[in-house]
Amino acid sequence: MMYNYSKYKDADLVAALKDEKQAELAFAEIYSRHSNRIYSYCLRIMGTEEDAQDVFQEAFLRFFTIAIDLKYTDNLAAFLFRIARNSCINYKRTIRSTEQIEEYKLQSNDRGYDQKEILQLIARAMELLDFDTREVFILRMYHGLSYTEIAEITGDTHIAAKNRAWRAKEKIKEILAPYLDEIKQIYR
Repeated sequence: MMYNYSKYKDADLVAALKDEKQAELAFAEIYSRHSNRIYSYCLRIMGTEEDAQDVFQEAFLRFFTIAIDLKYTDNLAAFLFRIARNSCINYKRTIRSTEQIEEYKLQSNDRGYDQKEILQLIARAMELLDFDTREVFILRMYHGLSYTEIAEITGDTHIAAKNRAWRAKEKIKEILAPYLDEIKQIYR
């Protein structure tokens, strides 16, 4: 019997994972719905495509293993983000880089900055944030999650998530201040 899984709610798809006949197609639908956002999150947290792929695959494998015993989830996206978060933390813990992050200085003879350069500066500034602060910034600014959703993923309170997002923005402004001042000087 063929089912149209695209019409299922996430909770129904999780329930379908318990049935051997439906599990593969239900998982494929979950993957189809959520993989882009989870991969994007992993990429921003990990910083490289290779590491992001490893963590992303680990997260979905872990989800499939856990989902068989999962009774119910009313927010599958948050559950997947939490698994991806834990996978990122575990990966970073085991594959610690010994390289120090150097200060980035923009030296350019160009009189103009395009959007790509600014985004690269922001990405570099994000690398200087601690994991928890960077994560909240990414979930809020790149994925548009509410502070309540972020708190659910990170296990923090709504207020703590909001404070981390504010701290991230302030730290990024502080890091980028010399570059932004340079841009202001050029365009005066």
